[in-house]
Amino acid sequence: MKLKNSILIIFLILLIDQCSKIYVKSNFILNETIPVFKWFRLVFIENEGMAWGTVIPGAYGKLFLTLFRIIAVGVIGYWLVDSTKKRKSNYLLVAICFIFAGALGNIIDSVLYGVMFDNSLNHLATFFPENHYGTWFHGKVVDMFYFPFIEDYMMPNWVPFLGGKQITFFNAIFNVADFAISTGVGILIFFNKKAFGHSY
Repeated sequence: MKLKNSILIIFLILLIDQCSKIYVKSNFILNETIPVFKWFRLVFIENEGMAWGTVIPGAYGKLFLTLFRIIAVGVIGYWLVDSTKKRKSNYLLVAICFIFAGALGNIIDSVLYGVMFDNSLNHLATFFPENHYGTWFHGKVVDMFYFPFIEDYMMPNWVPFLGGKQITFFNAIFNVADFAISTGVGILIFFNKKAFGHSY
């Protein structure tokens, strides 16, 4: 696959990711939920840190995380260019494109959203307000897709650790960028031999 095709894939993923985030940020109040189906809802939350809401403590934790993400994207970008030059498998190239686009999509939130918007607590956010909610490199990542396929299911008492507790599957709230990263990693796992096979 040519590099221009990889750039097109990355651009399309970024476009969908940022359009969906800006729409939700501009039209939803924080924690607002819109049911689509019983098993699918739009739920507007903002992620302060890494996946699953993990936060790096300290005054510079968020800045460190954002800078780490930027470095990681640079490494992934180099991997993509190098793999293209070496004519690696299209499975590998597509996977790298998805991971790169997803990581870059969340970096855009972290770098820009703190100064692009005010907060969304109890009111709709304003685009480029006078009083923005954060600073450069301290933005929050917008998440919105929620698929509770099984909700509030009571686990039987005999199940170790979870017996008698209510569980929800799947309870993560994510965005297009997260989905792209997961898809890219999934391709590398499930099509490992084809992705890392001989160059064509």
